[in-house]
Amino acid sequence: MSDEERLPAIAGSPPMSSNSIPWSRTSAPVSRRWLVTLAMMSSHAAQQRQEANEASLKDAPPTDAHGARDVHVVVAAYNEESVIARTVRELVEFFPNAIVVDDGSSDRTAARAGQAGAVVVRHPINLGQGAALQTGITYALQRRARYIATFDADGQHQAHDLIRMFDVLRSRNADIALGSRFLGDAEGLPMRRRLLLKAAVLFTNLATGTKLSDAHNGLRLMTAEAARKFRVTQNGMAHASEFIEQIHRLRLNYVEVPAHIRYTAYSLAKGQSNSGAVRILSDLVFSKLAQW
Repeated sequence: MSDEERLPAIAGSPPMSSNSIPWSRTSAPVSRRWLVTLAMMSSHAAQQRQEANEASLKDAPPTDAHGARDVHVVVAAYNEESVIARTVRELVEFFPNAIVVDDGSSDRTAARAGQAGAVVVRHPINLGQGAALQTGITYALQRRARYIATFDADGQHQAHDLIRMFDVLRSRNADIALGSRFLGDAEGLPMRRRLLLKAAVLFTNLATGTKLSDAHNGLRLMTAEAARKFRVTQNGMAHASEFIEQIHRLRLNYVEVPAHIRYTAYSLAKGQSNSGAVRILSDLVFSKLAQW
């Protein structure tokens, strides 16, 4: 039996072939809700693997004193087989409850994530990062997580930053902690990308009334109570601005924490392109104007 066959297949999911139902990212909302429901129906094999992992953790000394077992870390992944194992291993060293949402990958992302120690939830097709994060957050809440983090799959984020964010979140009694590369360090960030990100921060602050230094960092940590209030409707990369808008609308208590973001040739190639970032910024401007 192959690694893929041993993975937690989604109960009731359609066959991944050219003869399968013609799914679309623009499917009706009912279809998307059905897909997300399917994605969270993990198999008996997945549950067995998680129980075995938790049993081994009980015999191990505590990772640290900061309550890591209360945190479930959601990682949205799409065709990340070359880096996902390292990302998961670095995470579970500090946070044993790692949830990787394989967003319809065509490679061995799911297999490598599971082998590295994550619980893997799979979308039958690629729905976008925003949809994958919503699936992971909903799944973590079903597992009765007390805190939920979002973490990039491509190696940009550091687990040590998440520890600091957890300490700050609790000491400040905040609803959500946001990692900021501009309060911390953005290693290898090209100047053009930096300027685009700064422009996005300026617009987001003007549009929402927030006062952030970084509006599009995927490193977040929130309480379960806050997570229940979020509804990510932007399937793609624009979900980052949607998070900020909902923080403002829901009047959540937020805090920014310095973070070290590590850009590599791989993460820059996999991440949002400059032209794509401009399109997202334009879409957000026009959608806000339409609301006004």
